[in-house]
Amino acid sequence: MARPQAKELTERELVVMRAFWDEGSGTADEARQRLADAGVELAYVTVANVVRGLEDKGFLKQLNKSRPFQYRAARSFEDVSKRLVGDLVERLFDGSRQKLLVQVLDKRRLSKTEREFLKQILVDQGEDA
Repeated sequence: MARPQAKELTERELVVMRAFWDEGSGTADEARQRLADAGVELAYVTVANVVRGLEDKGFLKQLNKSRPFQYRAARSFEDVSKRLVGDLVERLFDGSRQKLLVQVLDKRRLSKTEREFLKQILVDQGEDA
């Protein structure tokens, strides 16, 4: 009996997805080259296999019928990241965003830029900063 297909991304799949989120469409070889340019060395066969798996999971969409196959992200970075963070909050912090914030901010002082950004988020949500 075959194992059910995982719906979330592995670390390697996330790395490959970034090549498509950052640049739009491309082939597996173009994604491999983008990753290499960013300092991530993966064999072509590895990237091609990951790309096929991402297509099977619905994260990439094949755009043409002949080789070399072109792909583009079928799910946006925003969609995937919101889902992953939401899952993290639910599973690790019992649904508490406050617990997540405490963990993120605990041992590290925010930079001036980060504090201003956080204040702007609160202002945008109608809160006094």
